[in-house]
Amino acid sequence: MTEPLFLDSVLQEKIWGGDHLKRFGYTLPSDKIGEYWAISAHPNGVSTIKNGEYAGVKLDDLYQEHRELFGNAKKDVFPLLTKILDANDWLSVQVHPDDAYGLANEGELGKTECWYIIDAQPGAEIIYGHHAKSKAELRDMIESGDWEHLLTKVKVKAGDFFYVPSGTMHAIGKGILILETQQSSDTTYRVYDFDRRDDQGNLRELHIEKSIDVLNLGEPANTTPSVTKEENLDKTTFVSNDFFTVEKWEITGPVTFNKTAPYTLCSVLDGQGTLTVAGESYPVQLGDHFILTSDITNWIFDGKLTVIASHDGE
Repeated sequence: MTEPLFLDSVLQEKIWGGDHLKRFGYTLPSDKIGEYWAISAHPNGVSTIKNGEYAGVKLDDLYQEHRELFGNAKKDVFPLLTKILDANDWLSVQVHPDDAYGLANEGELGKTECWYIIDAQPGAEIIYGHHAKSKAELRDMIESGDWEHLLTKVKVKAGDFFYVPSGTMHAIGKGILILETQQSSDTTYRVYDFDRRDDQGNLRELHIEKSIDVLNLGEPANTTPSVTKEENLDKTTFVSNDFFTVEKWEITGPVTFNKTAPYTLCSVLDGQGTLTVAGESYPVQLGDHFILTSDITNWIFDGKLTVIASHDGE
Protein backbone atom coordinates (compact mmCIF):
# COMPACT_ATOMS: atom_id res chain seq x y z
CA MET A 1 0.00 0.00 0.00
CA THR A 2 2.55 2.59 1.20
CA GLU A 3 0.23 5.59 1.30
CA PRO A 4 -1.09 7.78 4.11
CA LEU A 5 -4.57 7.10 5.43
CA PHE A 6 -6.66 10.28 5.18
CA LEU A 7 -9.73 10.30 7.39
CA ASP A 8 -13.35 11.44 7.45
CA SER A 9 -14.52 11.76 11.02
CA VAL A 10 -17.37 12.53 13.36
CA LEU A 11 -18.65 15.87 14.65
CA GLN A 12 -20.17 15.80 18.12
CA GLU A 13 -22.84 18.24 19.31
CA LYS A 14 -22.34 19.47 22.88
CA ILE A 15 -24.24 21.76 25.25
CA TRP A 16 -21.12 23.96 25.43
CA GLY A 17 -20.23 23.82 21.72
CA GLY A 18 -20.17 26.55 19.09
CA ASP A 19 -19.39 27.08 15.42
CA HIS A 20 -15.65 27.80 15.45
CA LEU A 21 -14.72 24.43 13.92
CA LYS A 22 -15.81 25.82 10.55
CA ARG A 23 -12.40 27.53 10.41
CA PHE A 24 -11.01 24.06 9.55
CA GLY A 25 -13.30 23.75 6.54
CA TYR A 26 -15.78 21.40 8.21
CA THR A 27 -19.48 21.66 7.39
CA LEU A 28 -21.26 22.03 10.71
CA PRO A 29 -24.80 20.69 11.11
CA SER A 30 -25.53 23.10 13.99
CA ASP A 31 -24.03 25.97 15.98
CA LYS A 32 -23.48 23.70 19.00
CA ILE A 33 -20.64 21.53 17.67
CA GLY A 34 -18.20 20.93 20.50
CA GLU A 35 -15.90 18.19 19.22
CA TYR A 36 -14.46 16.76 16.04
CA TRP A 37 -13.18 13.23 16.70
CA ALA A 38 -10.50 13.64 14.07
CA ILE A 39 -8.61 10.34 14.43
CA SER A 40 -10.74 7.84 16.31
CA ALA A 41 -11.46 4.13 16.50
CA HIS A 42 -13.64 4.55 19.60
CA PRO A 43 -17.17 3.14 19.13
CA ASN A 44 -18.75 6.50 20.06
CA GLY A 45 -17.23 8.16 16.98
CA VAL A 46 -15.27 6.09 14.47
CA SER A 47 -13.22 7.65 11.65
CA THR A 48 -13.49 6.32 8.09
CA ILE A 49 -10.62 5.93 5.62
CA LYS A 50 -11.33 8.12 2.58
CA ASN A 51 -8.54 7.24 0.12
CA GLY A 52 -6.76 4.35 -1.51
CA GLU A 53 -7.12 0.64 -1.04
CA TYR A 54 -9.04 0.93 2.24
CA ALA A 55 -11.41 3.76 1.27
CA GLY A 56 -14.69 3.35 3.15
CA VAL A 57 -13.21 1.09 5.84
CA LYS A 58 -13.72 2.11 9.47
CA LEU A 59 -10.54 2.71 11.45
CA ASP A 60 -11.52 0.27 14.21
CA ASP A 61 -12.03 -2.51 11.64
CA LEU A 62 -8.78 -1.68 9.87
CA TYR A 63 -6.88 -1.86 13.16
CA GLN A 64 -8.37 -5.26 13.98
CA GLU A 65 -7.89 -6.76 10.51
CA HIS A 66 -4.58 -5.22 9.41
CA ARG A 67 -2.31 -4.91 12.41
CA GLU A 68 0.68 -4.92 10.07
CA LEU A 69 -0.21 -1.30 9.23
CA PHE A 70 0.22 -0.43 12.91
CA GLY A 71 3.47 -2.20 13.69
CA ASN A 72 1.66 -5.44 14.59
CA ALA A 73 0.44 -3.64 17.70
CA LYS A 74 -0.56 -5.91 20.56
CA LYS A 75 -3.08 -3.62 22.26
CA ASP A 76 -6.68 -4.82 22.02
CA VAL A 77 -8.00 -1.48 20.78
CA PHE A 78 -6.51 1.37 18.77
CA PRO A 79 -4.94 3.23 21.69
CA LEU A 80 -5.18 6.93 20.82
CA LEU A 81 -7.88 9.45 19.98
CA THR A 82 -7.28 12.91 18.51
CA LYS A 83 -9.99 15.55 18.94
CA ILE A 84 -10.48 19.22 18.22
CA LEU A 85 -12.70 20.94 20.81
CA ASP A 86 -14.55 24.25 20.53
CA ALA A 87 -15.40 25.49 24.02
CA ASN A 88 -18.02 28.17 23.37
CA ASP A 89 -18.82 27.87 27.09
CA TRP A 90 -17.22 26.15 30.07
CA LEU A 91 -17.03 22.38 29.94
CA SER A 92 -17.98 20.57 33.12
CA VAL A 93 -15.43 20.29 35.92
CA GLN A 94 -14.40 16.67 35.57
CA VAL A 95 -11.87 13.92 36.10
CA HIS A 96 -10.98 10.69 34.30
CA PRO A 97 -9.97 7.36 35.84
CA ASP A 98 -6.77 5.43 35.21
CA ASP A 99 -6.76 2.17 33.26
CA ALA A 100 -7.29 -0.10 36.26
CA TYR A 101 -10.30 1.85 37.56
CA GLY A 102 -11.75 2.43 34.10
CA LEU A 103 -11.54 -1.23 33.08
CA ALA A 104 -12.95 -2.42 36.41
CA ASN A 105 -15.83 0.08 36.57
CA GLU A 106 -16.60 1.11 32.98
CA GLY A 107 -15.20 -1.71 30.85
CA GLU A 108 -12.83 0.57 28.92
CA LEU A 109 -9.46 2.24 29.24
CA GLY A 110 -8.86 5.13 31.57
CA LYS A 111 -8.11 8.52 30.10
CA THR A 112 -4.85 10.39 30.25
CA GLU A 113 -4.94 13.31 27.84
CA CYS A 114 -3.13 16.49 26.84
CA TRP A 115 -4.12 19.80 25.30
CA TYR A 116 -2.55 22.04 22.70
CA ILE A 117 -4.21 25.46 22.76
CA ILE A 118 -4.95 26.37 19.14
CA ASP A 119 -6.64 29.65 20.00
CA ALA A 120 -7.96 31.44 23.07
CA GLN A 121 -9.88 34.64 23.65
CA PRO A 122 -8.10 37.25 25.81
CA GLY A 123 -8.38 36.30 29.47
CA ALA A 124 -9.53 32.74 28.74
CA GLU A 125 -8.97 30.24 31.56
CA ILE A 126 -8.92 26.55 32.27
CA ILE A 127 -9.32 24.64 35.53
CA TYR A 128 -6.17 22.63 36.11
CA GLY A 129 -6.03 20.98 39.53
CA HIS A 130 -7.47 21.82 42.93
CA HIS A 131 -6.43 23.09 46.37
CA ALA A 132 -7.72 20.34 48.67
CA LYS A 133 -5.00 18.80 50.84
CA SER A 134 -6.78 15.53 51.67
CA LYS A 135 -9.61 13.37 50.40
CA ALA A 136 -11.71 14.46 53.40
CA GLU A 137 -11.18 18.13 52.56
CA LEU A 138 -11.87 17.38 48.92
CA ARG A 139 -15.20 15.77 49.81
CA ASP A 140 -16.17 18.62 52.14
CA MET A 141 -15.45 21.30 49.53
CA ILE A 142 -17.30 19.41 46.77
CA GLU A 143 -20.33 18.68 48.92
CA SER A 144 -20.51 22.28 50.17
CA GLY A 145 -20.03 23.66 46.65
CA ASP A 146 -17.01 25.74 47.64
CA TRP A 147 -15.77 25.89 44.05
CA GLU A 148 -14.11 29.29 44.44
CA HIS A 149 -11.62 27.94 46.98
CA LEU A 150 -11.37 24.39 45.60
CA LEU A 151 -10.60 24.90 41.92
CA THR A 152 -7.31 26.10 40.43
CA LYS A 153 -7.78 28.44 37.46
CA VAL A 154 -5.00 29.11 34.94
CA LYS A 155 -5.02 31.69 32.15
CA VAL A 156 -4.13 30.33 28.71
CA LYS A 157 -3.07 31.60 25.30
CA ALA A 158 -2.52 30.13 21.85
CA GLY A 159 0.48 27.80 21.76
CA ASP A 160 0.23 26.67 25.39
CA PHE A 161 0.33 22.96 26.23
CA PHE A 162 -1.06 21.11 29.24
CA TYR A 163 -0.54 17.49 30.23
CA VAL A 164 -3.66 16.13 31.95
CA PRO A 165 -3.02 12.69 33.46
CA SER A 166 -5.86 10.56 34.79
CA GLY A 167 -6.94 11.76 38.22
CA THR A 168 -6.52 15.47 37.37
CA MET A 169 -9.37 17.86 38.14
CA HIS A 170 -9.87 19.90 34.98
CA ALA A 171 -12.18 21.91 32.77
CA ILE A 172 -11.75 23.80 29.50
CA GLY A 173 -12.99 27.36 29.72
CA LYS A 174 -15.06 29.54 27.44
CA GLY A 175 -13.45 30.87 24.28
CA ILE A 176 -10.79 28.18 23.84
CA LEU A 177 -10.04 25.99 20.82
CA ILE A 178 -7.99 22.90 21.64
CA LEU A 179 -6.40 19.92 19.97
CA GLU A 180 -6.59 17.04 22.43
CA THR A 181 -4.54 13.87 22.26
CA GLN A 182 -5.86 11.19 24.61
CA GLN A 183 -6.21 7.53 25.32
CA SER A 184 -9.09 6.00 23.40
CA SER A 185 -11.72 6.33 26.12
CA ASP A 186 -14.97 8.22 26.57
CA THR A 187 -15.24 7.84 30.35
CA THR A 188 -15.74 11.16 32.13
CA TYR A 189 -16.76 11.75 35.73
CA ARG A 190 -18.43 15.13 36.23
CA VAL A 191 -17.73 16.88 39.51
CA TYR A 192 -19.59 20.13 38.80
CA ASP A 193 -21.54 21.42 35.79
CA PHE A 194 -22.38 25.03 36.74
CA ASP A 195 -25.97 23.91 37.43
CA ARG A 196 -26.67 23.82 33.69
CA ARG A 197 -29.72 22.13 32.26
CA ASP A 198 -30.01 20.18 29.02
CA ASP A 199 -32.57 20.75 26.26
CA GLN A 200 -35.16 18.88 28.32
CA GLY A 201 -34.57 21.09 31.35
CA ASN A 202 -32.72 18.40 33.31
CA LEU A 203 -29.54 18.85 35.28
CA ARG A 204 -26.77 16.73 33.79
CA GLU A 205 -25.63 13.72 35.79
CA LEU A 206 -22.77 14.15 38.25
CA HIS A 207 -20.45 11.36 39.44
CA ILE A 208 -19.33 12.55 42.86
CA GLU A 209 -18.33 9.26 44.50
CA LYS A 210 -16.37 8.00 41.50
CA SER A 211 -14.74 11.41 41.14
CA ILE A 212 -13.55 11.40 44.73
CA ASP A 213 -12.29 7.84 44.27
CA VAL A 214 -10.02 8.77 41.38
CA LEU A 215 -9.02 12.41 41.99
CA ASN A 216 -5.34 13.00 42.67
CA LEU A 217 -4.09 15.24 45.45
CA GLY A 218 -1.37 17.82 44.82
CA GLU A 219 -0.73 20.08 41.86
CA PRO A 220 -0.76 18.61 38.33
CA ALA A 221 2.73 18.10 36.93
CA ASN A 222 2.82 19.73 33.50
CA THR A 223 5.56 18.84 31.05
CA THR A 224 8.40 21.06 29.82
CA PRO A 225 8.46 21.34 26.01
CA SER A 226 11.77 20.96 24.19
CA VAL A 227 12.50 22.56 20.81
CA THR A 228 14.92 21.42 18.12
CA LYS A 229 15.58 23.37 14.94
CA GLU A 230 16.78 22.26 11.54
CA GLU A 231 16.41 23.64 8.05
CA ASN A 232 12.74 24.46 7.40
CA LEU A 233 11.60 22.78 10.64
CA ASP A 234 11.03 23.79 14.24
CA LYS A 235 10.08 20.65 16.20
CA THR A 236 8.59 20.97 19.67
CA THR A 237 8.25 17.82 21.76
CA PHE A 238 5.53 18.44 24.33
CA VAL A 239 5.34 15.08 26.04
CA SER A 240 6.79 11.59 25.61
CA ASN A 241 5.77 8.82 28.00
CA ASP A 242 4.11 5.41 28.20
CA PHE A 243 0.79 6.85 26.95
CA PHE A 244 1.86 8.92 23.95
CA THR A 245 4.41 11.19 22.36
CA VAL A 246 3.07 14.52 21.06
CA GLU A 247 5.06 16.92 18.88
CA LYS A 248 4.46 20.11 16.90
CA TRP A 249 6.13 20.41 13.51
CA GLU A 250 6.36 23.97 12.17
CA ILE A 251 7.38 23.54 8.54
CA THR A 252 8.47 26.33 6.20
CA GLY A 253 9.86 24.37 3.24
CA PRO A 254 10.87 20.86 2.22
CA VAL A 255 11.63 18.58 5.18
CA THR A 256 12.37 14.85 5.08
CA PHE A 257 11.20 12.79 8.06
CA ASN A 258 12.30 9.27 8.91
CA LYS A 259 10.06 6.91 10.83
CA THR A 260 10.68 6.89 14.60
CA ALA A 261 7.53 4.99 15.66
CA PRO A 262 5.50 2.13 14.17
CA TYR A 263 2.84 4.61 12.98
CA THR A 264 2.17 8.33 13.38
CA LEU A 265 -1.03 10.39 13.64
CA CYS A 266 -0.95 13.83 12.00
CA SER A 267 -3.29 16.83 12.23
CA VAL A 268 -2.74 19.96 10.14
CA LEU A 269 -3.63 23.00 12.24
CA ASP A 270 -2.46 25.72 9.87
CA GLY A 271 -1.24 26.31 6.34
CA GLN A 272 -1.05 24.16 3.25
CA GLY A 273 1.50 22.19 1.31
CA THR A 274 2.28 18.69 0.09
CA LEU A 275 3.07 15.34 1.68
CA THR A 276 5.18 13.01 -0.46
CA VAL A 277 5.24 9.28 0.28
CA ALA A 278 6.96 6.70 -1.94
CA GLY A 279 7.20 9.23 -4.77
CA GLU A 280 3.49 10.13 -4.66
CA SER A 281 2.50 13.65 -3.55
CA TYR A 282 -0.70 14.47 -1.70
CA PRO A 283 -2.04 17.99 -1.04
CA VAL A 284 -2.46 18.73 2.66
CA GLN A 285 -4.03 21.73 4.34
CA LEU A 286 -5.63 23.13 7.47
CA GLY A 287 -8.15 20.63 8.85
CA ASP A 288 -6.63 17.46 7.37
CA HIS A 289 -5.97 14.44 9.57
CA PHE A 290 -4.12 11.30 8.48
CA ILE A 291 -2.10 8.32 9.65
CA LEU A 292 1.38 7.44 8.42
CA THR A 293 1.33 3.65 8.64
CA SER A 294 4.12 1.20 9.44
CA ASP A 295 5.09 0.56 5.83
CA ILE A 296 5.93 4.27 5.39
CA THR A 297 9.57 4.56 6.41
CA ASN A 298 10.10 8.18 5.36
CA TRP A 299 8.10 11.10 3.99
CA ILE A 300 8.56 14.68 2.84
CA PHE A 301 6.50 17.70 3.81
CA ASP A 302 6.81 20.86 1.74
CA GLY A 303 5.03 24.19 2.11
CA LYS A 304 4.09 26.25 5.14
CA LEU A 305 2.40 23.97 7.66
CA THR A 306 1.78 23.52 11.37
CA VAL A 307 1.25 19.84 12.20
CA ILE A 308 0.56 18.15 15.53
CA ALA A 309 1.98 14.63 15.35
CA SER A 310 1.53 11.87 17.90
CA HIS A 311 2.19 8.20 18.38
CA ASP A 312 1.48 5.52 20.92
CA GLY A 313 3.84 5.37 23.86
CA GLU A 314 4.30 1.59 23.68
